[in-house]
Amino acid sequence: MKYADARAVVTGGASGLGLAVARHIVAAGGRVTLLDVQEGPGQAAAATLGPNASFAKCDVTSETEVNAAMEAARAATSGINLLVNCAGVIGAGRVLGKSGPMAGDFFTRVVHINLIGTFLCDKAAAAIMQSNTPSADGERGVIIHTSSVAAFEGQIGQAAYAATKAAVAGMTLPIARELAMFGIRVCSLAPGIFSTPMLAGMPQEIQDSLGKQVPFPPRLGRPEEFAALVQTIFEVPYLNGETIRLDGAIRMQPK
Repeated sequence: MKYADARAVVTGGASGLGLAVARHIVAAGGRVTLLDVQEGPGQAAAATLGPNASFAKCDVTSETEVNAAMEAARAATSGINLLVNCAGVIGAGRVLGKSGPMAGDFFTRVVHINLIGTFLCDKAAAAIMQSNTPSADGERGVIIHTSSVAAFEGQIGQAAYAATKAAVAGMTLPIARELAMFGIRVCSLAPGIFSTPMLAGMPQEIQDSLGKQVPFPPRLGRPEEFAALVQTIFEVPYLNGETIRLDGAIRMQPK
């Protein structure tokens, strides 16, 4: 499949990695629907991207909202053949913090957004993709998860976040194997330290320090690089069931 033919849904599309992916799709001639819980920024982002972009407000933890948003996306782009799951939260916190043990509700919230939200979007998109006309290779769609290097080497304070990102990577292969019969591929990306709105709020010296921890290139990752790898996955049919690190060879220390 060629990127110009992408009819994509990008969750968390109002900012950061999701917006970079959406921008890249539109620039290549594809069409995209942004899903985000932030209605104002989401509408503004879609308007900036032009007529090949639309927006649907969606809380990915709500199965009802996810199903409705996917149907809206199908109507807006005449089908769906790409889902990129970028919605998520960091959920930083120690198991035994200064104010006491981590609240179970806190951990549960991170799981609901990062893991269950990804799953709900996966199945809703796959249900639509299975009816697509197959390509010459028999392909009907591609699903991409956003995992993290924290899935493999989570730092202190990342128990909830690392658990969800490991789970997202862990369900990639079984879902890929199951959806193979429909011609739907599934991969995960595991980014390292990227320049996102969350990091942009930190002092410049902290950003520079984080960037210098990366072996090469010694800088923060750029959302455009994440977006470029999404395109590669979409266009290379033999990429399936894999989690790909995009991290400049960084390996995180405990803290």
